[in-house]
Formats: sequence, C-alpha cells, structure tokens
Amino acid sequence: MALSFDLTNEQKLIRDSVRAFAEQEIRPQAHELDRTETFSTELTKGMGDLGLFGMTVSPDYGGAGMDYVSYIIAVEELARVDGSQAATLAAHNSLGAGPIFYFGSEEQKKRYLPRLCTGEYVWAFGLTEPEAGSDAGGTKTTAKNENGKWVINGSRVFITNASCSASLGATVQAVSGTRPDGKKEYTCFLLEKGTPGYETKKMTDKLLWRSSDTAELYFKDVALSDAQVLGKPGSGFRQMLETLDAGRLSIAAMGLGCAQGAFELGLKYAKERRQFGKPIATFQANAFKLADMATEIDHARLYLYYACWLKDQNRPYAKESAMAKLYCAEVARMCVTHSLQLHGAYGFMGEYQIERFFRDQKLLEVGEGTSEIQRLVISRAIGCYE
Repeated sequence: MALSFDLTNEQKLIRDSVRAFAEQEIRPQAHELDRTETFSTELTKGMGDLGLFGMTVSPDYGGAGMDYVSYIIAVEELARVDGSQAATLAAHNSLGAGPIFYFGSEEQKKRYLPRLCTGEYVWAFGLTEPEAGSDAGGTKTTAKNENGKWVINGSRVFITNASCSASLGATVQAVSGTRPDGKKEYTCFLLEKGTPGYETKKMTDKLLWRSSDTAELYFKDVALSDAQVLGKPGSGFRQMLETLDAGRLSIAAMGLGCAQGAFELGLKYAKERRQFGKPIATFQANAFKLADMATEIDHARLYLYYACWLKDQNRPYAKESAMAKLYCAEVARMCVTHSLQLHGAYGFMGEYQIERFFRDQKLLEVGEGTSEIQRLVISRAIGCYE
C-alpha cells in the first residue's frame, strides 16, 4: 500500500464527527468537570455511541475494525478540546482493550471485548507501582501458583480508568517466578472489579487530567484461575512492552491535539485582543509565535501519522513511536507556553481554557514513559549502545 498524504473519506468523517461531538458535548462541560474532578459516565457513553471504543478491535468482538490512523485522529480531536476525555479513550483503547485483543484467548476476547466496545465499561492497564515507574522491571507485585490458583499480592498507582463506576477491571503484571537465566519472570492477569481482595482508591487533587479517573490499586491474596492469565504464563513483560509501543502513539496524538487546541485558542485571542489600537496578532513578536506553532504542529502531525501508518502496515515502529511521542509532547509544551503568553494575565484564569491546557500538557512528558525514557529508547534504536 502506497503512502498517501490524503485522508480517506472515512477518516475525514471520523475527524468531523469527533470534532463536532467534542465541540458540542465536551467543551461546554470541560471546565466544570475539571474543577470538580468529575469523571463523566455520560460523555464516556457518548464516545461509545460514536463507535470510539474498540475502534481497532475486530467486528467479531464488537469493535469497528478500523485502522490505527483513524483511531489516532479521534484521540487528537478529543485532546484538541479536553485532555481528560482523550485520556479516558486512549487509555481504554490502547492499554485496556488492546492487550486483551492482541494477546487474549478466544474465551477472554469473547468475555470482555463486546462489553468494552460500547462505552458502558472501561478497562485499566496496571503497570506503574510506587517504586516501579520507568523501571517497569522493578515490579514487586507477586503472583504465586498455590494449589491450582494464582495468588496476587501488591499494589499499583497512577492507573487510569480503574476506580470509576464504569471500570470493569484491569490488566496487571506481576512477578510470577524466575527464568532459567536468573531474571524475573512476569505474567499478566485479568482482574475484574469486585474480585475478593482487589480494591481501588480514587486519586484526587491532581494538577492535570482532573476529570480523568486515576486510581491506586491494592491486591491482597487475590485468588485467580488459569483462565485469568493473559496469554501464556511468563509472557507478561513482552506483552507490556508491545502495549507501550502502541500506547505511545495515542499519547502522541494527545500531544498533537493539545498543541492544536492551544494554537487555536492563542490565535483567536490574539486576533480579538487589541493594544495600541490594533490586534496583538499583528505585532511581529506574536505573529512569529503563531507561525512557529503552526509549523511545528504540521510537522508533528505528518510524523505521527507516518508512525501509525507503519503500524497499520505491520512494519516495525517502536523507534518511530518513541520519536512521535517525544516530539508531540514537546511541541505541545511549546504551543501551550506561547498561547498562554499571548493571553497575558488572563491566561492564568480558569475562565480562559488555555489555563487547563497549560496544566494538562505536562503529563504528556511523563506518562507512557517520560521524555527522558523516550530518548533512551531512541538512542538504543539508532545504535548508541552495544
């Protein structure tokens, strides 16, 4: 398949439909949901009604069976208005339903995916621990096979979509043994909410993504059967790394959408705000800021779509995914900084949306691997380390 710089008619329809939903349904509520730290089941169901949950999941399991570029466009359009709602969708599709679709058994796919493609339920990806963030291999949560049952003990922190009323469960990686080379063996498990010993606690007073659901998870002697092992025992670490490669593309899309939204807010304000008798957009210092923003956004979009195209063609894309995530996050930082500067003192006030964009952007440099970790992944890929 040749690379085209034109979106298909279906991709354009997705972009226009999601943009209309974000403008009409999300934007009017975004400030209040952020202020009250409220996860909206109504907006989540609305995104489900648009077909945004399970976009890349096969129709055999209730999904839409779309390409990854189409999915990324949807995330971008949501993030252009509200990072929290984009985070709900991205975490669910890339990190929640994705591993079940790619690694789950036929029974697991049929059990969970149809419910996870409607917007009525969300699924979490439990990787980060209090002492194991960038060092995912430092996981301390354990899974011991005792009398035909897997017994899980440990905890997780900063997990999206895990504590809200719509949460159906979480995929959790645990140390399940020792490999012949002496290294830890990891296995992933599917934990349904309500399982005895599995508890969740909502995390509040966040700087950003305040209407996205973030939770701490606790496992105390959680007993699971072999049917709740994702794939084969011992394959958990590979599953998590592959999931993160795909997940970085969705975080990159959030960075791109954040940058686009901040640019549009800055341009609109600069054309309306008058000083010295004319719009401040006509001052060269401000016009150059906007020109730089527009240039960087276009470059970020081209590269992100290219990385997604590689994934759709089943080609290696791990390096490109890390590059796209790193670049889009940094473009977003530049755009929200410039846009807030254009707003002047008004940019500090909650009634101006750029204040929320300025806060939300920071997570893009931390979540799904920090910008420093992306540079490490990239430097390894280009041969800096033996």
